[in-house]
Amino acid sequence: MKAVFLDYGTMGSGLSVEPLRDAVSELVIYDVTSDAQVAQRICDADAVLTNKIQLTPALLESAPNLRFIGLTATGTDNIDLVAAKKHGIAVANIRGYCTESVTEHMFGVLLMLAHSLPAYRQSVRNGEWQESLDPFLLNHPVRELSAMTLGIVGYGELGQGVATMGRAFGMDVLVSARPGTTTVPKDRRSFDDVIAQSDVISLHCPLNDHTRKLFGADQFRRMRNSAILINTARGGLVDSAALADALRNGQIAAAAVDVLPQEPPVNGDPLLDYEGDNLIITPHVAWATNEARQNAIDELAANIQAFLAGQDRNRVV
Repeated sequence: MKAVFLDYGTMGSGLSVEPLRDAVSELVIYDVTSDAQVAQRICDADAVLTNKIQLTPALLESAPNLRFIGLTATGTDNIDLVAAKKHGIAVANIRGYCTESVTEHMFGVLLMLAHSLPAYRQSVRNGEWQESLDPFLLNHPVRELSAMTLGIVGYGELGQGVATMGRAFGMDVLVSARPGTTTVPKDRRSFDDVIAQSDVISLHCPLNDHTRKLFGADQFRRMRNSAILINTARGGLVDSAALADALRNGQIAAAAVDVLPQEPPVNGDPLLDYEGDNLIITPHVAWATNEARQNAIDELAANIQAFLAGQDRNRVV
């Protein structure tokens, strides 16, 4: 099997690719592949490995030998799955490789916001503590997680990991029913109930027709004024302009986003222009501990080996 890795550079440095080399007979690695280069680089490949490269019906049509697409991500929205199925191309994603990384990131930013650490850091930089008459400065709220209700939208591997950690902090956990469904299982709550009753809402659902701009102006109006929104899933789940307005107007207390609708945000984004201490933006790194990135490579290799052995492992097509 000849495999090409189109965007290995997105995985960062310091990883071992030996598991991939062991899984295939030939491996060609490109750190970066432009849109104009994709067709030429996959034209004679049996397997295409990628993180974020878009594979359209036309590109799949142009690769007659292609039998397998392996993703180093859980999301599959960059692959036309209908076209892959039409051409008999197997598609496999990876799952559970970054649960600890995302969970730690989510609670890291949550603790920063709940304890107003960005605001307190700025207060010290502004000299406010130095000018205080008291030995401590209490000009921003500090909240304990154990007194908060955590709402989770998307209850796969990542959502379950966050729920487990939330309960360890003593939080009440509400799990939303799948957005767009009219049936609410006994162990879930309706989406409307979750957004109305949660102090913290953490997003872990895929981006699809039911979830695109799942959080907009109407949802922010129905959330608690003290609520914190955290998005480590997909940027398109949240209307950026509506979130910026909600933060600015005090409709919700704070937010942390690790993802934006366009990545990198070369055309800007309303959240990038927001200057308040109640917003933390990180550049899609919640998944990216050294351990999680190596897990991704190892899982991709295992998916390739399973495919060659005729086994159905992490197949989405």
